[in-house]
Amino acid sequence: MTTYAPDARSRRRHNPAETAAAPPTAAPTHEEAPERKRAGEQIALGLFILIPFLALLAAIPWAWGWGLGWHDIVIAVVMYAISGHGVTVGFHRYFTHGSFKAPTWLRVVMAVAGSLAIEGPVIRWVADHRKHHAFSDREGDPHSPWRYGETVPALIKGLWWAHMGWLFDVEQTPRTKYAPDLMKDAAIRRVSSSFPGLVVVSLLLPALVGGLWSMSWWGAVTAFFWGSLVRVALLHHVTWSINSICHALGERPFKSRDKSGNVWWLAVLSMGESWHNLHHADPTCARHGVDRGQVDSSARIIWAFEKLGWARDVRWPRPARLAAKRVAA
Repeated sequence: MTTYAPDARSRRRHNPAETAAAPPTAAPTHEEAPERKRAGEQIALGLFILIPFLALLAAIPWAWGWGLGWHDIVIAVVMYAISGHGVTVGFHRYFTHGSFKAPTWLRVVMAVAGSLAIEGPVIRWVADHRKHHAFSDREGDPHSPWRYGETVPALIKGLWWAHMGWLFDVEQTPRTKYAPDLMKDAAIRRVSSSFPGLVVVSLLLPALVGGLWSMSWWGAVTAFFWGSLVRVALLHHVTWSINSICHALGERPFKSRDKSGNVWWLAVLSMGESWHNLHHADPTCARHGVDRGQVDSSARIIWAFEKLGWARDVRWPRPARLAAKRVAA
C-alpha cells in the first residue's frame, strides 16, 4: 500500500486532477469561507467536542451517586437512537450512497434527525464522506489512519487524525463537486442551512422533556447532562471510531481497495456501521451486516420503511454479488 509522503497535505490541496475536475468559477463563491469565519467554526467545533467529552468522563462517577434516573436513561437512549439512525440511515446510506429511494417528507425527516447528532450540516457531511470513498486510505482521503505511514508511531498519529484531528483541518471539501445533487435540492439546502438552530434543539429538547416529565428543574438538569452532553459525546466518538478503528482493525472477509475492517464490538452502538469491510466492498448496499449474527439496526429500519411503503428500490445484498466479493478461503 502506498503511504502518504510528508508533504502529501500540501500536494493534496493542489492536485491537478481534482482542480481539473472541479467546476470552473469566475469569482469566489459561498463555499470559500473567510479565514475568520473558519477560525470561529474551529473554536465552536472544539467546544462541541470538548464539553460533551468532559461530560462523558464525569458520567460514570455521577451515575454512582444521585445524578441518574430512569427518566434520564429513556431520554438519552431515545435521543441516541433518533440522532444516530438519522446519521446512519439518512446521512450515510440514503444521502451519501443512495441505498434506497424515499419521498420528500422522509428525506427531510432523515436530514433533520441526522442533524440532531451535531456532526455538521447534512450537505457538508455527505460531501466529506463521498470524498472519503473516492480516495479511501489513499492520498486525498480526509480521514485515513494510514495518512502518516504504517509504522506504530505513524499509525498512532494517524489514528488521532482519523478519529478527530481531521475535523480541525482548514481544508474544506467542495460541496459543488462532491454533493451537487444535494446543492440543487431546495428542501435539503434549507435543512443544511438550519443546522445551528437544530443544534440548539438537539441540546435543549432533552432538558425540556426531562423537566416536564419530572416536573422539576433538577429533572431538566439531569436530562440535559445525560440526554444532551453524554449522548452527543458517545455518538461522536462511536461515529469517529468508524473512521479510525474500522480502518485499522477488524476482519476483512470481502475484497476492498482499502483497509476497512469489521469490528464486532462496535456494531450495536454504531447501529451496524462497524461492519465496515462489506460497506467499502459494496458501498451502495443497504445492509452492512450481511453474515449470520451481524446486528445491523439501520438495515432493519430501512426494511421497516420498505414494508410501510416509505422506501423503494432498496439495494439489498444479493447472494451472487456477495459471493463474487468475498475473499476466497
